[in-house]
Amino acid sequence: MITWRRLAEPDFPRLGQWLAQPHVARWWNHETSPEAVERDFGPAVRGEEPAEDLLVLLDGEPIGLVQRCRLADYPDYLAELAAQVDVPDGAVTIDYLIGDPLLAGRGHGTRMIHAVVEATWTDHPDTTAIIVPVQAANRASWRALEKAGLQRVAEASLEPDNPVDDRTHFVYRTNRPNGPSHPTPAR
Repeated sequence: MITWRRLAEPDFPRLGQWLAQPHVARWWNHETSPEAVERDFGPAVRGEEPAEDLLVLLDGEPIGLVQRCRLADYPDYLAELAAQVDVPDGAVTIDYLIGDPLLAGRGHGTRMIHAVVEATWTDHPDTTAIIVPVQAANRASWRALEKAGLQRVAEASLEPDNPVDDRTHFVYRTNRPNGPSHPTPAR
């Protein structure tokens, strides 16, 4: 069973280990020292930043992380994205990782994404859509989004997390159930 809880400071060593794993480091390009993990994840843990960092558990054991935030809480990122893609008021985005390489590629990411998306409609009732830009070269990530029910709606030129990547991102979206229909997928 997939569950989650808020990330806490005692989780930082594990998160640092996950961020150092090659299958995560390739896409997250994150510093992994204890100081860097504290610097970048501490504010959300302490409630000083609006993002939610969720430690995802499979049958009670930590397997991954989902970051969930309202796009409006990050105006620079929202402006970059909204210049290329329709972003309704109330849109949320997520980022995610499976930490253990032995658990990657086994469908856990898809289940994790689906569970968090479904919970978002209840956890944040004013959410209108979930919009997820993903680096075009990260096939595993965008396939997990598709399998979780999100639709590719656009291609966008966005600043990559890893400077070795180009700016091409696929943008995925799902709308609140019983809300506006999905936009026509990009061809």
